[in-house]
Amino acid sequence: MQCLGAEYLVSAERSPRQREWRPQIYRKCTDTVWLVLFFLFWTGLVFIMGYSVVAGAVGRLLFGYDSFGNVCGKRNFPVEGAPLSGQDMTQKKHVFFMNSCNLEVKDRWLSSTALCVSSCPEEQLNTLEEVQLFANTSGSFLCVYSLSSFNYTQSPNADTLCPRLPVPPSKSFPLFNRCIPQTPECYSLFASVLINDADNLHRILSGIMSGRDTILGLCTLALALSLALMFTYRFITTLLVHIIISLVILGLLFVCGVLWWLYYDYTNDLSIELDTERQNMKCVLAFAIVTTVITAILLVLIFVLRKRMKLTVDLFQVTNKAISSCPFLLFQPLWTFAILIFFWVLWVAVLLSLGTAGTAQVMEGGQVDYKPLSGIRYMWWYHLIGLVWTSEFILACQRTTTAGAVVTCYFTRNKNDPPARPILSSLSTLFFYHQGTMVKGSFLITLTRIPRVILLHLYNTLKEKHSTWSRGAFRCCYCGFWCLDRYLHHLNQNAYAATAINGTDFCTSAKDALKIMSKNSSHFTSLNCFGNFIIFLGKVLVLCFTVFGGLMAFNYNRALQVWAVPLLLVAFLAYLVAHSFLSVFETVLDTLFLCFAVDLETNDGSPEKPYFMDQEFLSFVKRINRFNNARSPGGKDSLQNQEGAELQPIVR
Repeated sequence: MQCLGAEYLVSAERSPRQREWRPQIYRKCTDTVWLVLFFLFWTGLVFIMGYSVVAGAVGRLLFGYDSFGNVCGKRNFPVEGAPLSGQDMTQKKHVFFMNSCNLEVKDRWLSSTALCVSSCPEEQLNTLEEVQLFANTSGSFLCVYSLSSFNYTQSPNADTLCPRLPVPPSKSFPLFNRCIPQTPECYSLFASVLINDADNLHRILSGIMSGRDTILGLCTLALALSLALMFTYRFITTLLVHIIISLVILGLLFVCGVLWWLYYDYTNDLSIELDTERQNMKCVLAFAIVTTVITAILLVLIFVLRKRMKLTVDLFQVTNKAISSCPFLLFQPLWTFAILIFFWVLWVAVLLSLGTAGTAQVMEGGQVDYKPLSGIRYMWWYHLIGLVWTSEFILACQRTTTAGAVVTCYFTRNKNDPPARPILSSLSTLFFYHQGTMVKGSFLITLTRIPRVILLHLYNTLKEKHSTWSRGAFRCCYCGFWCLDRYLHHLNQNAYAATAINGTDFCTSAKDALKIMSKNSSHFTSLNCFGNFIIFLGKVLVLCFTVFGGLMAFNYNRALQVWAVPLLLVAFLAYLVAHSFLSVFETVLDTLFLCFAVDLETNDGSPEKPYFMDQEFLSFVKRINRFNNARSPGGKDSLQNQEGAELQPIVR
């Protein structure tokens, strides 16, 4: 995107000889090369989208298909060399396996012939006469299409063209419309092949789709809890902080207890036969261990930081006053969340299309298999990078818009007359000048996320072949990238705020923000961390209540699905919803402290250069100073500048 203006000048002063902090004076396009690279990258994503539409066949995945290349429930086109392909299956929406009690997988191919039928046999069929009667009464033909129902009992090839007797009773599975046998023996054998040997994508989609209503309900619960916490933080008091911390502790202990009870229940359940149920048991154990460790760590942190609670309440009151200057900041997560949902739905649709892109191959007996197209795997990785990079770019735009609005309100001399429409002003500045900076910052996060995905993929693929030392090395590398990701998130936030203040590029903003925050860290670093910690506890509270609801809902629907997958999805979405709404407070906190540091750097408190902070912020900063001096007796007043002038508020 070309810059609409070469330079945005608010002051008559031109560029100084030596660069310094100059809040909201200069604006120019930053990191334009990165914006061009992002545009070229998205050109590739658009090509992949078009290719997936042309080459993909999502219907095969969602509706299922028979052994002759026909998608069930659809009108099909013939495949050359496959005489039974190209049939109209609009009335035949279920997949029936002719030998469902003895399924085998050979080279990714089920040994049993699959057919599209109009309904699954709900009662056991013991003879060919019963199979013929079922076909005549229900219109559901269980033998190969080339054999007429009138010849079921007369054809000498009926043994190979019709299902093996007896045909067990079956019901349609909620996803993919598979006819699942209901007798215990066939059910276990069928599920052990179709579910345990199916690819991961099918299994994940199976669990998600079968519990989609529950997932939607739990996400609505997370949204309601997040909105309630936002309202709580807006009018926070010391009592409310104690209540939030108490609820977090009780929620974590309760979830831990439920998880350990579920694991005990699984270990004493002698009916567990499927790998899916055993995997559920392992996932419950992993959840229980992780939750217990997190609970112990949070309890220790709460005990250590308990003495800063009163100052934290004051900190939130100062933050809420900044938000009251532009109250529409609280609605920022709504449009961000809507854009993210739209992008993720589009991304999943393209992924499904890529997963089904393949060419039809006619095999022995006129059956059809689909061979993946060459280069698809590279497109998958490219598509994954696009997911992470674009998602981080959208989130970076939200943070910068929020930071820009706070900066505009802070660096205003007349606090009684705040600027009009600060959010729109911040958004337009971002759109016209600083999109390249957001692209660069989000790319750095992507560089730490993708190696973590690769390490996780390698670990899961090779975990049976690795020794204990190699598994430990994998985990250490993964944790290292996670720590780097957390540090870059904090660095990016300060860099975005510095860009909103100074209008500089990403690297310059990050360097300046790191330097000035290090110089003034004694004022507020520990308190800012505890403020962010209280906000994090709010996210944990939302997560606890939502996960508990998921445990209660999914535990009673264990059949034929790994419910750990939808539970993980619920936990991820709950934390994402809570983070999207509560992160506004984090962004405002970090931006306010950076503005304060810049205020100290550029002004001296004299009548000629008064500070921008108001009286309430000044009183709060002095309370922090007294608290720090009380902890280190004999220390000097850190709020005096180099010339010795104490902080004074702006002159109104």
